[in-house]
Amino acid sequence: MSDDIYSNLKQLGGATKVPQSPEEAELERVENPQADVAYNVRFTAPEFTSLCPMTGQPDFAHLVIDYVPGRWLVESKSLKLYLTSFRNHGAFHEDCTISIARRLVEFLAPQWLRIGGYWYPRGGIPIDVFWQTGEMPQGVWVPDQGVPPYRGRG
Repeated sequence: MSDDIYSNLKQLGGATKVPQSPEEAELERVENPQADVAYNVRFTAPEFTSLCPMTGQPDFAHLVIDYVPGRWLVESKSLKLYLTSFRNHGAFHEDCTISIARRLVEFLAPQWLRIGGYWYPRGGIPIDVFWQTGEMPQGVWVPDQGVPPYRGRG
């Protein structure tokens, strides 16, 4: 594997300012050196935050993103910064969850992607949001997301 696949990365390896909005956040990708193998990549963000668009109060979620890469892998620091950019973003749970998934699908063109947004209660009701691009690929091990139904997560 050559270091050349990393030469276009701008955020990794140095101090990087947190983007003020998801639109400002820059996702980065590298070529998948194992593109001939179908495998699952999982990112777990147990401390995701955004803002309620009505009250401005913080909302908290445990996000689990699974994807089977094609040609591209998302660079994890850029993903972390993108997810952090929602900290000052006002949107409902459903919008945040699906927006993240759709941006990743558009950017990476994965073979398959699913997201589980396990949101902590607001007004006494947890709202969980699930989406995937299609059927889970045959022959790829994709474990259960491991987040129990709400009974005091954490």
